[in-house]
Amino acid sequence: MPVNSETAEQRRPIGVFDSGIGGLTVVSALRALLPNESIFYLGDTARVPYGGKSATTVQRYSLEIAKILLQENAKTVVVACNTASAVALTRLTESVPVSVTGVILPGAQAAVAATRTGHIGVIGTRATINSGAYERALRSLESQIVVTARACPLLVPLIEEGWLESKITDEIIMQYLGPLVDEGIDTLVLGCTHYPLLRNAIARLLGSDITLVDSAQNCANAVRELLIRENLRAPEANAGSLQVALTDPPDNFLRVAREALQLEVGEVQLREVTSHAP
Repeated sequence: MPVNSETAEQRRPIGVFDSGIGGLTVVSALRALLPNESIFYLGDTARVPYGGKSATTVQRYSLEIAKILLQENAKTVVVACNTASAVALTRLTESVPVSVTGVILPGAQAAVAATRTGHIGVIGTRATINSGAYERALRSLESQIVVTARACPLLVPLIEEGWLESKITDEIIMQYLGPLVDEGIDTLVLGCTHYPLLRNAIARLLGSDITLVDSAQNCANAVRELLIRENLRAPEANAGSLQVALTDPPDNFLRVAREALQLEVGEVQLREVTSHAP
């Protein structure tokens, strides 16, 4: 490949999508780890949440969103959504002509590396927990792992309200996590891309004996390794940029996420999704 062509390939953006705005935690981790990379983020806010949808519907939505990312010339696609990673990753990998990275396997790999006792807790939305995707990923890496999983449906609304440090949020966190601690977990996977916004509160409440595994951070690590492996890293002199697009106008949570993550989001674009019959 000629040098100029190679450089043009490397300068193409990383495409990132989520069902809403929670995936900006992955964007934040990517920006910190790969400051030279340009990122195009698409949040499917018109159809959020994906959690209550059938697997067939989530797969269709994911393919439609990935098509828009490819139209933006994405060199790789990052599925910054646990539900889509759980039920649509295989379909995307088969259908999309660039590499695809989800959030579940990187999180599982980090948890297996971190655990001392082999007892790992996983928290997420009902859809992610009911899918069993984290259990499968963890046990594919280490068959003797003990997994205790718990759906925490109230955490996302609290995060979207901006209640990141409040007594009510603390009480609900412990209502969910207290039984996991009592059962003896030593590692906890934050299995929803919203949850890193509560990382400080969870760490404060659980203490240093329990290692927190942030699926957003570990997804970013996996993307960096993939770009190196595929010779797609942007040149060091490249000025990385961030573009954010949504399929419906943003609500208050965009402000919460931008402030909590200290992201320079800029003007948000609106994109219309072309739906196709399943």
